[in-house]
Amino acid sequence: MIDLRSDTVTKPSPEMREAMAHADVGDDVYGEDPTVNRLEQMAAELLGKDAGLFVPSGVMGNQLSIRLHTRPGDEVIVESSSHIIRYEGGSASSLSGVQLTCISGMRGILAAEDVKAVIRQPDIHTPPTTLLCLEQTHNCGGGTVYPLSTIHELTDVARSNGLALHLDGARLFNAVAATGISAADYASPFDTVSFCLSKALGAPVGSLIVSDDTRIAKLRRLRKIFGGGMRQAGILAAAGIYALEHHVARLTEDHQHAKRLSHLLSKIHGVQCSPDDVETNMVLFQVDGKLGTTDELLSHCREAGVLLNSVGDRSFRVVTHLDVSAEDIESAGRMFAKAFSST
Repeated sequence: MIDLRSDTVTKPSPEMREAMAHADVGDDVYGEDPTVNRLEQMAAELLGKDAGLFVPSGVMGNQLSIRLHTRPGDEVIVESSSHIIRYEGGSASSLSGVQLTCISGMRGILAAEDVKAVIRQPDIHTPPTTLLCLEQTHNCGGGTVYPLSTIHELTDVARSNGLALHLDGARLFNAVAATGISAADYASPFDTVSFCLSKALGAPVGSLIVSDDTRIAKLRRLRKIFGGGMRQAGILAAAGIYALEHHVARLTEDHQHAKRLSHLLSKIHGVQCSPDDVETNMVLFQVDGKLGTTDELLSHCREAGVLLNSVGDRSFRVVTHLDVSAEDIESAGRMFAKAFSST
């Protein structure tokens, strides 16, 4: 079975497991786990920030940052299909008491003028707009890369209106691999940046938040409040260190595989797929309604030997990752052709 549902399905390599097994550990809540400390320092240096904080998940990284930058009753601007609004269980309102204002972007990318238009001016009748969150790369946009020039335009709008900036950089290193722009350059405009170890980088657990020393100290306390304090977490942090040392440069392979698969899909009768839209490791495509319902199409794909996710009515997403080889991509292309011709 070729699993293209997400890059979260990757499994630790034998070498990563070896690093985990031999990790030097301590109590991280006391700040005494040397492997966690090393990972946090490594993340901060890579992104050009003062300090880092290891957290269990990307959702926690985003939600801690929202809590840091806001007060209950504030308003946060997000793109309408962003991870924060679609896949985090309503946690921004539940945990931080904030209201989310959603703006539709072009394949997930916001325009500065649209953000400026929804920032509220001081008024006792309306919530104060205090935070702008961006997503890099944009999941529901199909792995689209936020252009650095657009980030700077949005930063100018945010700063001129007193907004803080958070980057949900779950797949930040995919953007780095696709453009050659450094993670530090992408991170520079933001007050806080989170990124995932457990997606394209292939670690089993964990995300990092990076920021300045003062904010990280506050985030460390918030992490405890949110239940994210871990003890001998160096076993997990060792996987993150291995991922950052060995799995960043190879991300270009995933991008090449996604581009190849998009070309294979585009040749199948009844499938609408644009290879030109593939920027990183995700491919979005649609299947003609005459070929079956969404559930039927998913079932036929599973029977053919390939797993994928639906993202709408007969709309689908496939994600390439380190456990998928070039040979798997060719096989998946044949499996999709079989599945969509058998309906």
